[in-house]
Amino acid sequence: MATPTIVLVPVWGVGHFVPMLEVGKRMLARSARPLTITVLVMPEPSRAQRASEIAELIRQEEAAGLGIRFHHLPAVDPPTDHSGIEEYISRYVQRYAPHVRAAVAGLACPVAGVVVDIFCTPLFDAARDLGVPAYVYLIASAAMCALLLRSPSLDEEVPAEVEFEETDGGAVVDVPGLPPVPASCLPSGLENRKIPTYKWFVYNGRRYTEASGIIVNTIAELEPGVLGAIADGRCTSGTRAPSVYTIGPVIPFAPPPPAGQAHECVRWLDSQPPASVVFLCLGGSGWTTVPQAHEIAQGLERSGHRFLWVLRGPPEPGSKVPTDGDLTEQLPEGFLERTKERGLVWPARAPQKEILAHAAVGGFVTHCGWNSILESLWLGVPMVPWPLGAEQHYNAFMLVAGMGVAVPMKVDRKRSNFVDAAELEGAVKALMDGSKAARKVRERTTAMKAACRKAVEEGGSSSVALQRLCEALVVGAVLPKK
Repeated sequence: MATPTIVLVPVWGVGHFVPMLEVGKRMLARSARPLTITVLVMPEPSRAQRASEIAELIRQEEAAGLGIRFHHLPAVDPPTDHSGIEEYISRYVQRYAPHVRAAVAGLACPVAGVVVDIFCTPLFDAARDLGVPAYVYLIASAAMCALLLRSPSLDEEVPAEVEFEETDGGAVVDVPGLPPVPASCLPSGLENRKIPTYKWFVYNGRRYTEASGIIVNTIAELEPGVLGAIADGRCTSGTRAPSVYTIGPVIPFAPPPPAGQAHECVRWLDSQPPASVVFLCLGGSGWTTVPQAHEIAQGLERSGHRFLWVLRGPPEPGSKVPTDGDLTEQLPEGFLERTKERGLVWPARAPQKEILAHAAVGGFVTHCGWNSILESLWLGVPMVPWPLGAEQHYNAFMLVAGMGVAVPMKVDRKRSNFVDAAELEGAVKALMDGSKAARKVRERTTAMKAACRKAVEEGGSSSVALQRLCEALVVGAVLPKK
């Protein structure tokens, strides 16, 4: 019998494509029986720079000879109107269903399963028609999984014209296994029940219950409450939820550069005392307006602490990729001179993982993308949340209230996530000055670093979950119907 293959269907974009590939590699390495990986590649609908990054990744993987094959799907017309990226992805991949079906049906080997990305559940129809098991992979938290599973029943419980339950602190949402979630912290699109994106959230959450399993990039020790709530049906109104496989943290690390070729940011950190630098980076897509940059500069300067600040400028017209920062335009006059002994402002992309791994870094002001959160936990760096969009406000709430690995900072979501200088100053001081609350955050972060390392070792929770997943996939392998 031919070797079974696992079909992976990531959405475009490095932040989704790389973690999905990494999961495939781990399944190849962990499976007790031979497997191959088939990746269905959807063309990037825009942003040629990102598309070239994906092309280079594919070239590298094909050259490595690890049993990963790439099948490029034909282009389809993307939606021309949408109310949010979640609606856009869901409708876009819906148009790919015939192509996915044809690609899987054309495989000459048994298919162990089709693993789709977070908002790609419209592709479940193609898998069902072919008689192939369908799984969903979340590059997000178990808390996000719980919210998606909960969303259909939450939608039924609260009429469309009624806001979520009001308390003295504002509207809250009940997600089993979590503290009451402020409605203001819900993911973009899910907080506004009057737009189409909201309906696509609920649609995807409903379809999650059809999956043969849900693969989550987390560790069991990080989110035990929500994982327990999912397992016992509290997130699905008593209906049995699919098996959840916590296989994280899925973090690809490149080998360090040769001696003498370290990045300039890393060389600067080499001259700083241990745990003395706060690292401020708002992700690969985050950029800063001039007024906001002035507030950040004032907050960092007044905090008195050492800092490494990645400052990016607005994208070019028609692009979503930030430009290199213009330090002359974006920074207050004299700021660089006044802080040159204790700060570095870097105006371009920076090697985030290398920076977080450096002994001089003692805190991380982060946009709360889940990949960045996992990197910070893996490397034991406590955080200050500065969410910008997507599910990041929800992640920020969880970091503080659910996991205890971050110091809170007030971010004004209604003002495009603006942060005042005094707020940043206070958060940096709270984290870096060694207060009792900060010590607890550091202790919790250190414990999570140890838990992450243990989870991926032989016999650890993620290692065992990955083994269970591989066994379930191999057992379920079938020849797709034609």
